[in-house]
Amino acid sequence: MEGLIGKKIGMTQVFDADGKRVCVTVVEVGPCPVVQMKTLEKDGYVAAQLGFGEQKKQRLTKAAVGHQEKTGGLADKKVRVLKEFAPEAGEEVKVGDVLTVKNFEGVKYVDITGTTKGKGFAGVLKRYKFAGGNLTHGGHSKRRTGGLAARDLPGWIEKGKKMPGHMGDVSRTAVNLEIVAIREEDNALLIKGSIPGARNATVIVRKSLKNAALAFKAKKGAK
Repeated sequence: MEGLIGKKIGMTQVFDADGKRVCVTVVEVGPCPVVQMKTLEKDGYVAAQLGFGEQKKQRLTKAAVGHQEKTGGLADKKVRVLKEFAPEAGEEVKVGDVLTVKNFEGVKYVDITGTTKGKGFAGVLKRYKFAGGNLTHGGHSKRRTGGLAARDLPGWIEKGKKMPGHMGDVSRTAVNLEIVAIREEDNALLIKGSIPGARNATVIVRKSLKNAALAFKAKKGAK
């Protein structure tokens, strides 16, 4: 499977083989049951709909409960998150299968998508790292935007101008993140560095597309 659904647990540190300290993010990946299979004949594409995070039936909408019961993948336990992933070439997956962190065995790099922390309303210095105006010598625009529009034409603020506004709470993908360790007993991946999202937030972990392309290119060049 190209990826799985997970949850960001938090950050810690481990020591590598050389005794160097490495900052890592712990991500709980799976278990992800297969709720539904999308087929080429019926849906026009091939994909596996995976679930993550057990949830009480009364806390889900009737549509979500009906969908999970209709597919037959989750008759007893319900899940909170549903996401579709494409199976890899030659991989056979059926409804009812449960995918775990073992899916990433032999994988060195992953891409992780998450929702960044919401910062609320922010000015341009915090939001876009503007320098601001002079702090002394009569400066009256210490943390302000500065000039916004042309003097003559156009006499209006152009679309896309960086201005104060809502910051954060958007989807972001961090690519080419190194897997430091896989802990199957905890269904956990130890990822080098930080990833988008707050603690306990849902994230999508995929096998790195960039490294797969580089590996394919190197293999093709070797021939």
